[in-house]
Amino acid sequence: MELAGQAALLATWEAGLAAGRSGRALLLHTVARPGAGTAELLAVPLGERDAELFGLRVELFGEQLNVLVGCPGCAEEMEFAFDARQLVGSASSVGAGKSGEAGKSGGAGESSGVAESGAAGKSGGAAESGGAGPLRVELDGWRVGFRLPTPGDVAAAEQAPAGQGRAVLLERCVLTAEHGGEPVAARRLPEAVQRRIAEAAAAADPCADVRLNLSCPECGRQALAELDIASYLWEELDDWARATLLDVHLLATAYGWSEAEILALSPLRRRYYLELCADA
Repeated sequence: MELAGQAALLATWEAGLAAGRSGRALLLHTVARPGAGTAELLAVPLGERDAELFGLRVELFGEQLNVLVGCPGCAEEMEFAFDARQLVGSASSVGAGKSGEAGKSGGAGESSGVAESGAAGKSGGAAESGGAGPLRVELDGWRVGFRLPTPGDVAAAEQAPAGQGRAVLLERCVLTAEHGGEPVAARRLPEAVQRRIAEAAAAADPCADVRLNLSCPECGRQALAELDIASYLWEELDDWARATLLDVHLLATAYGWSEAEILALSPLRRRYYLELCADA
């Protein structure tokens, strides 16, 4: 990683310390899509953003993600590896179901899994997509046109009063709704129609909801685990930033170098100097 890249990542990490979940995801997306403005980043479908964050993760830390999940049956900790390349560029694979197998990893109990992105099947009624236009669902006389949720929608829902987030998301994403030819407010859509909208959105934006099918090696229970790439990548960035600043502190104390000079060192040379400090 070059000096400019390391310095920019440290600046992203510093800004994210005071940000919430949505703010951190936006900062990471800014790194993944350099040059894009905030308005553009907040308006992309969630799956498109997450596919780009998977790509950023591959670029920064490699392909393999090691994930720890507690078994809901026996509470045994399951550890498994997931190849981020499965979802890089998957934002365009509308309606994709299974994305391949996650590899096995040793440690606190091996577990195998299958990644599913937006694996929502039909549950009655019709669902259509007009290409780049709005999505439409029909169920029991209800006709609804809506668009895919974006990071901006999620941020607005998170800022809504307690218990109102779902309604805010519906009002922002539902474009038209009618029953028997009469227009209806998004908040008045019945639960079954809301579920159908969620299923259609998941099928149309497969990377927005990545879940892993797991099998516990101890009790054999099958379970689904959500893989939130924005939160996962932020935790990795936080670990990297703190470790990097510790290196800077140790080398600056030992040699009097500036942060920029230390970041300009290759990882191999930096590690060598740190070993010399430890031996002194």
